[in-house]
Amino acid sequence: MHPDPALLTAAEQQAYRLLVRLAGAGPAQLAGLAGTSVPQAAAVLESLRGKGLVTPGPTFHPLPPDVALGDTLLRQQQALESARQVVAALSEDYRSTNRRRSAEHLVEIVVGAQALRQRLREMQDSAREEILWFCRANPIAMPGPENAEEGSALARGVRYRAIYERELLEKPGELASIVESIAAGEESRTLPALPVRLAIADRALAICPLVPDESRGVGEPTAALIRPSELLDALVALFESYWERATPVLAAAPGAELPPAEVLLLSLFVSGMPDKSIATHLGISKRTVQRRLDRLMTLAGVDTRTGLAFQAARRGWLAAPADLAGQPRP
Repeated sequence: MHPDPALLTAAEQQAYRLLVRLAGAGPAQLAGLAGTSVPQAAAVLESLRGKGLVTPGPTFHPLPPDVALGDTLLRQQQALESARQVVAALSEDYRSTNRRRSAEHLVEIVVGAQALRQRLREMQDSAREEILWFCRANPIAMPGPENAEEGSALARGVRYRAIYERELLEKPGELASIVESIAAGEESRTLPALPVRLAIADRALAICPLVPDESRGVGEPTAALIRPSELLDALVALFESYWERATPVLAAAPGAELPPAEVLLLSLFVSGMPDKSIATHLGISKRTVQRRLDRLMTLAGVDTRTGLAFQAARRGWLAAPADLAGQPRP
């Protein structure tokens, strides 16, 4: 291992080693052995003398290097330790700033219905496996009938699971749009109420509005885009817990015991829709809905609507379409 170039150059190292072997030499003798000119040898010897490694000429004798270079080495060690401490401090600053920056990147804020609508479209266009959706009444950015991205995503094999607030099913045109999505492959369920609006793509990105919509007098909607984190895991778990409790919006009968028209009626009834909304969707009168439900109660051998819902589940009259198709449940 050669000495540090900051201590001795290659020419100085060679000259010093020759002097050690000769026990002393002048410029001419050193030049002949080193293969250099006399002026070059003289310059190297003067440099060694300046560093305390040889005696003054005309014959230069070597001196112990540890004595001559000890102070220089000590200063360099001190400078190296100081540099190491500076590097350590800078590294900690970098790591700390990078951690803060990474944490900031986990959540991005989007303001305005138009910006939120664009992000929802981008999320669906980039999805590869699954979209999870909480659909509350009074959509703030993208009503169901306007969600053109879902059709193309379903066509390329993306699984959609959506939970709708019951009030949303009663909005004009919404149920027809949902039924159309179900026919295309969406798995739809309903609950009386949902805690938040939420969309999750591939369990890697969630969009969750933070500020109530304009109908509550707060102004433009503001949403958080949430990337992989414990927060995202919690939102996925929230969706799954509500999915387990939700009722299929439209079910299919596994057997031939009920005709398709009665299956549809029973599905809407079990989902919690009121008679008037069922009648509007089916294009019949409210009284007709009540008569047909009465016939289903007679068929089930019960005299209450609660009993009808229980018997429909017990007899297997209704099952979620995805279950019948053999798709795995989460």
